[in-house]
Formats: sequence, structure tokens, C-alpha cells
Amino acid sequence: MHERSVATTIANAVRRRAHGHHVTRVQVKIGNLWQVTPRTLTRGWQALTKDTSLEGCSLVLEEVPARGRCRACGMEGALPPFPLSCSNCGSFDVEVMSGDELLVGDLEVDE
Repeated sequence: MHERSVATTIANAVRRRAHGHHVTRVQVKIGNLWQVTPRTLTRGWQALTKDTSLEGCSLVLEEVPARGRCRACGMEGALPPFPLSCSNCGSFDVEVMSGDELLVGDLEVDE
């Protein structure tokens, strides 16, 4: 399950940033190019954090759409699902501008 490895990556980042505090909520920006199903990621998160210092911590996901710039025709805009190509000219020579991020944002902790 791909989502399990993503949940592990998030948990490791949260533990590093929490400095031993109990985390109750974490916000994550995840690009559509990760091809993660939010419901499956949330379930994987709950299973992964059970019986750990992150148990009960809610995962708040913000999905970031894939956007890019075509190097062939210059069009900027939304990118279709894989394979990544320009919706205007069909070229595969596209620069990804967003949609590939995995960013752990704000943490809520118990004081």
C-alpha cells in the first residue's frame, strides 16, 4: 500500500518537529501527483500511529492540483493524470509547477 509509506514519511517528519510534545493535529499539503487516496491515507495513518505517541492525532489533508508549463508551446495550466502531457499540444516536455509536493504544515500540540 503506497499510502502506508506516505503515512510513515509524515509520521517521521511530525516526530522530528514535535520535540517530544503530544501532537493532536497535523496539516499536510499533498500534491495530486502522489496519487494518494485521502481516505486510504487517513486509514493508514490511524493504523500506523496506533499505540504510538501519535495515536489519536488527526491528519488534515489539503490536496494540491497538478499544474505545469509546456516547454513546447508555453501553455500553463492544469496537468492531466499520468502520463503528464500538455493539454494544448500533447507534448510530454512539461515542467511541473505544483502537484508533486508533500509538506507537513502546522502541528497542534498539547502543552
